[in-house]
Amino acid sequence: MKAIGFHCPGPIDAADSLVELDLPTPELRPHDLLVKVEAVSVNPVDVKVRASATPPEGSARVLGFDAAGVVEAVGPAVTRFKKGDAVFYAGAIDRPGTNAQFHAVDERIVGPKPQSLSFADAAALPLTSLTAWELLFDRLRVPYGQKSGDDAILIINGAGGVGSILTQIARKLTGLTVIATASRPETIEWSRRMGAHHVIDHRKPLNEGLKAIGIPQVRYVAGLTATDQHQAAIVESLAPQGALAMIDDPATFDVVPFKRKSLAVHWELMFTRSLFGTPDIAEQNRILSEVSALVDSGVLTSTVADNYGPITAENLRRAHAMVESGRSIGKVVLSGF
Repeated sequence: MKAIGFHCPGPIDAADSLVELDLPTPELRPHDLLVKVEAVSVNPVDVKVRASATPPEGSARVLGFDAAGVVEAVGPAVTRFKKGDAVFYAGAIDRPGTNAQFHAVDERIVGPKPQSLSFADAAALPLTSLTAWELLFDRLRVPYGQKSGDDAILIINGAGGVGSILTQIARKLTGLTVIATASRPETIEWSRRMGAHHVIDHRKPLNEGLKAIGIPQVRYVAGLTATDQHQAAIVESLAPQGALAMIDDPATFDVVPFKRKSLAVHWELMFTRSLFGTPDIAEQNRILSEVSALVDSGVLTSTVADNYGPITAENLRRAHAMVESGRSIGKVVLSGF
């Protein structure tokens, strides 16, 4: 089968940063689906792994986590899907990626593709939806479906992939006032389109931005990027007994300043369930199934901003470069081999 990967980590502008490969079709584990990949999206984790992880000598690493496609075959323990089903999912960090014609994935972390979306539009959603859902409902424990209340959430980087769907979920499925951060006219407009009640500039102190809109303190903060740079403002802006949930990777992070207000600090990594085979691993199937239904009912929308065309090494290099630039909005997808 065709696949795209890398032999050595390095900058995306290197000629061999991503190359086309010819690999055997994956063998299935008992709970696996073999998926014919129709579309993928690129996430910051792809960029991080490509730039820093060295594959075993003589081998290549195939990247890609988000995918939408059609089930080609199933393992002997599969009960949720059958051949011919259209699915979408975010894969696992410790298995080969989705930048390939065929991909093996555990059915327990897979959901039915939204019927109302194309494969490309569906491929934008799994990783970010799982991250946003787990951050909001599992880590911060915001009440699901409670449509009234006085609490607010500050989403740092509202126009990014996670921020885009987190804004929608928080606006549509909770009673929170949603405050996103953005700094360019196009990202401000995008954040409002995703459902933010307010947008403040993250190039300025966040606490000052919150005061300017008349909401000096919030119950929750979602730290999606540069959380360490905003730490002092986050501590000031969180109400006593509030909570921060982070997904980024600061070199160090000092939690001591959070003590005085009895603030909770959470980490969210949507790969945890698959990486450790947790007893509730199938929760990701449930979440993606619910996201799919919410899309089909018009509650949530895809966060695609750009489609870079077929899944080729050249187009993936372009997509990596865009994500790496820090200026991407929503999600970049590719479709078809």
